[in-house]
Amino acid sequence: MTPRPLTVAVLTTAFTAFAVTACAPPTPSAAPGTLVVAGYGGSYEEAFKQSVIPDFEKTCGCKVTYIAGSSTDTVAKLKAQQGAPQIDVALIDDGVQNQAVQAGLLAALDPKAVTNLANVIDLARLPGDVGVGFSLNATGIAYNTEHYAKNGLPEPTKLADLADPKLKGKLVMPSITQTYGLGALLIAAKVGGGSEHKVDPGFAGIKKIAANAVTFDTTADVSNYFLQGQAVASVWGNSRVQMLAKKGYPVKFVYPEEGALPLIATVNVVNKAPHADLAQKFVNTLLEPAAQQAMAESNFNGPTVKGVKLDPALADKVVGQDRAADLRKLDWAVINKNRSAWTDRWNKEIETA
Repeated sequence: MTPRPLTVAVLTTAFTAFAVTACAPPTPSAAPGTLVVAGYGGSYEEAFKQSVIPDFEKTCGCKVTYIAGSSTDTVAKLKAQQGAPQIDVALIDDGVQNQAVQAGLLAALDPKAVTNLANVIDLARLPGDVGVGFSLNATGIAYNTEHYAKNGLPEPTKLADLADPKLKGKLVMPSITQTYGLGALLIAAKVGGGSEHKVDPGFAGIKKIAANAVTFDTTADVSNYFLQGQAVASVWGNSRVQMLAKKGYPVKFVYPEEGALPLIATVNVVNKAPHADLAQKFVNTLLEPAAQQAMAESNFNGPTVKGVKLDPALADKVVGQDRAADLRKLDWAVINKNRSAWTDRWNKEIETA
């Protein structure tokens, strides 16, 4: 059983219920401004524009501009604008968010404004409440079930299965410049007895898989490669796979035997944001139970707020809080310390091999 299709009207009704209480009337200083939100593209952008932004604009009497890009793209923009920020809210993967915190790009949340912080699970609470996780996801394997069945290929259960010669020219690998590529490297490292503390086995494993790659994607959204037949497998996120499946494409997400990696999407107020007060309210809006439920329904994000109830069929498709406990926790301090060197090595050994 698949979740019932959601119309814009259904989502609007859901968000109207929480938006009135989540956002008070705008202050005079905020009213004429435009809240700028920088976040993920693809299914995330679609969901936010359809089911989050319209009602927030209506209840707050403001305008919201959404700028799509990967987490690394967003942080690069924040760094470039550090002297005069133009972005108010940043949606960033947890690992890259740690880098942004260290660079002083993000501001602490105000618990008086973000009252829903108290209901967020521990996994999604961040040090000093500089940002907060608003959805749970996982990095694993995505594959075209129809292609695999027609060609007698068994379902991939581990990362090494993507090295199958029958996938030559049919695999899209994510670049290490975005989270899914980094996840692939760390999954491969574990296979060889390594980890983020010992990454050499990861490069050895990725080299074997990369031989099948038709390209290395930097956008974090490989849906077009699947739709156009250029890819039949990739390392990707569960929510994005479910969004593609919802459109009728024969794709499935697999939690690899080596262990899927947790991926927490964080929402952050930019340090010295032009509309800081409004940005705090936007963060609180994303943590409303109704918002959490609506985002799960619209783009399969696992809730980070306690007590959110989902339809059983939907709950089976998202990364629930029970499953999150089984995901591998990563040492982001070590990862971020070495990421630049890993990127250089990846460019030399993987993408130019």
